[in-house]
Amino acid sequence: MNLLDSVKGLLTPDLVGQAARFLGESESGISKALGAATPALIQGIISKASSDNGASILDMAKQAAGSGILDDLAGLFGTHNSTIMNLGSSLISGLFGHKGSILGNLISSFAGVKPSTGSSLLSALAPIVLSMVGKHAFSNGLSGSGLLSWLNGHKDTVSSAIPTGINLSSVFDEPQRAVREASAMREPIREEPSSGMPKWLLPLLLLALGALALWYFMRGCNDKTAETVTAAVDTAVNKVEAAVDTAATKVAEFVRESLNVTLPGGMTLSAYKGGIEDKLVACLNDANCKIGKDVWFDFDNLNFEMGSAKITAESQAQVNNIAAILKAYPKVKIKIGGYTDKTGDVAANKKLSQERADAVTEAIKAAGANAAQLEKGEGYGSEFATVPAEASDEARKVDRRISVSVRAR
Repeated sequence: MNLLDSVKGLLTPDLVGQAARFLGESESGISKALGAATPALIQGIISKASSDNGASILDMAKQAAGSGILDDLAGLFGTHNSTIMNLGSSLISGLFGHKGSILGNLISSFAGVKPSTGSSLLSALAPIVLSMVGKHAFSNGLSGSGLLSWLNGHKDTVSSAIPTGINLSSVFDEPQRAVREASAMREPIREEPSSGMPKWLLPLLLLALGALALWYFMRGCNDKTAETVTAAVDTAVNKVEAAVDTAATKVAEFVRESLNVTLPGGMTLSAYKGGIEDKLVACLNDANCKIGKDVWFDFDNLNFEMGSAKITAESQAQVNNIAAILKAYPKVKIKIGGYTDKTGDVAANKKLSQERADAVTEAIKAAGANAAQLEKGEGYGSEFATVPAEASDEARKVDRRISVSVRAR
């Protein structure tokens, strides 16, 4: 049995609708929250089972199965709600301790729902998931260790199902593997740089030492040999210089400083120093900061699939941050602008930039922002591009961007 799929199968549109009405949320918000809460909860169950060879989870599963929740899901957000919620709160406390509230807040922030909704959904889900665990354990006569072995078989599936927009490092000791791997593929490193030597630096040092050894060797050779060795040294030195230039760029990326951007109300966003969140919030807090159609803040961690307007999953974190900023500043109105470089067909570029501006605008709304705070996005194509089409791809990157303009505050 695939635990994650089995639980998802129980979360029908009817149940989502009941939860939305009961909690006073939109169905899309509840659906998004459940999509994040379910794998996070199962990850917590696996983590708890690993701590004592499955004994505590087996006990919790028996307790949950005895509630009869699987036979009366319709009463989950109705007649039996208070009983189930009390049981769920107890189970969440047993799984996460005081960090249960942190997880609830993470889910609420990710889905754009009320702070209390994330915790309520976790309390509703816990008896369901643990009842499913208990059902499997009883049907197969599993002991605690047998249950742990079965749960461990779900690790990869569960980790990959946790949205990249949720950082669970504050809930679990280890960040989710899939999140870490996905971030490594697309996003700059957010952690402080390690005090150890980066792996890519050692080959550079060895190359430099090799060039130095050749130089010493040249000193003891005859003129002809010296000429040959000199040429070899020059080649080696050129390679070292090129490698050092590349390394300097990597070092700059490696040490990019991360920070927490604090919003009114105390919520903090994980961002980069000098990134769009940092600059945008600083401007909104400064009455003298100029706003309007001529002032734009560039996204620095937003990407699309090649040649399309489909936002990559790894970009959702920054989309969520912009939505959170709008919710923290309810009087602010923004406009999204899309830009391309000078390569390719002008009309096609303008069309793509418009599609991308629209996609980001809708994504920010879907992340929980008030639609009234977002003007219709506009694609400018290559109209404002400054780098020649013949320039390198790296040089033209500055012209390919998505930006935010504050139109009211």
